[in-house]
Amino acid sequence: MSSETGAVTGTKDKDYNLLWFTQACLENALRLETYIKDAERDGDNEVADFFRKAQADSRKGAEMGKKFLASRIKA
Repeated sequence: MSSETGAVTGTKDKDYNLLWFTQACLENALRLETYIKDAERDGDNEVADFFRKAQADSRKGAEMGKKFLASRIKA
């Protein structure tokens, strides 16, 4: 869509996008915990380390998203 959909959701698109991004990062960090455990169970430390790095990036994205939300969305 090329037009603002905030009238439908009650939330401006840019704010909705920040909410979605933060949620996706948090969910990804949780999902990656399972992937890390799976790799460790199979003794594949290289893959486990890869997923740990990805998890750290997801946590960083979530923290950034939370900071944006805190500074831009007023209750």
